[in-house]
Amino acid sequence: MSALEGIGRGLRRLASGLARTRSVFRRLLSAESDEELEELLLGADVGSRATELLLDKVRGVRPAERGTALEAEIARLLSAGGGAPPAAARPAVILIVGVNGSGKTTTTGKLCYRLRREGKRVVLAAADTYRDAAAEQLAVWAERAGVELVSSRQGQDAAAVAFDAVRRAQSRDDDFVIVDTAGRLHTRTDLMQEADKIKRVLGRVRPGAPEETLLVLDATVGQNGLAQARAFNEQLGLTGLIVAKLDGTARGGVLIAIALELGLPIRYVGTGETLEDLEPFDPAAYARALFEGD
Repeated sequence: MSALEGIGRGLRRLASGLARTRSVFRRLLSAESDEELEELLLGADVGSRATELLLDKVRGVRPAERGTALEAEIARLLSAGGGAPPAAARPAVILIVGVNGSGKTTTTGKLCYRLRREGKRVVLAAADTYRDAAAEQLAVWAERAGVELVSSRQGQDAAAVAFDAVRRAQSRDDDFVIVDTAGRLHTRTDLMQEADKIKRVLGRVRPGAPEETLLVLDATVGQNGLAQARAFNEQLGLTGLIVAKLDGTARGGVLIAIALELGLPIRYVGTGETLEDLEPFDPAAYARALFEGD
């Protein structure tokens, strides 16, 4: 029986979602030179800095022990962001941001579903007031996840929608408010300022909010995600990341670069299309799943 069998459905889903990335990392175990190792690591979007650190760890290590050495060092690097989510007053407020097409709204729905399964009462704010039918799309996810939606109309003040959602949650002593914002390019100053306004308004309606400002990154964009994360972090002060679409890429090594370069914790990873395919991020489990599984 493999090490992944019997250790939980969540890790098995993670291993399944990492199938394409794992096919690259397993080739590291049989690489015949440092040059081949370097090429494979860079091809998996690990990044130059992390590649050098990993190469240093396996130089002189016997091939039979290479996997153990790589797994331990990858887990260490993935822990660079560190830190559990902060303790929160009720309701805890989570602001979700990301670029267009990153999987942000889908990820928001999955997060709502996960919290509801944990017995939490959740209010979802439809603060994407730019896109046609954005509120209608989010309403579908809210119904599937079993959470209440504070809807909006196109052109409405997004910060006002977020404000109303927190007020509603406060009146009922709910556990969480999830604020889904419009997809925005990090190069669009006006849209980034709007996200900053939403964050300021949340802090006024409930001091200390939002507890989390999470950026959803599309794993398939690889190193381009680093530039997005840097820009969002500079503007909004991110507290963590959610990495989506891991099942659609062989570039899952980018999580190592993200954790190392930005020092931000990865809170969740998306590993598939269903509501259940969002896993809390565990560095050791992720490192293990890069080498083990079907």
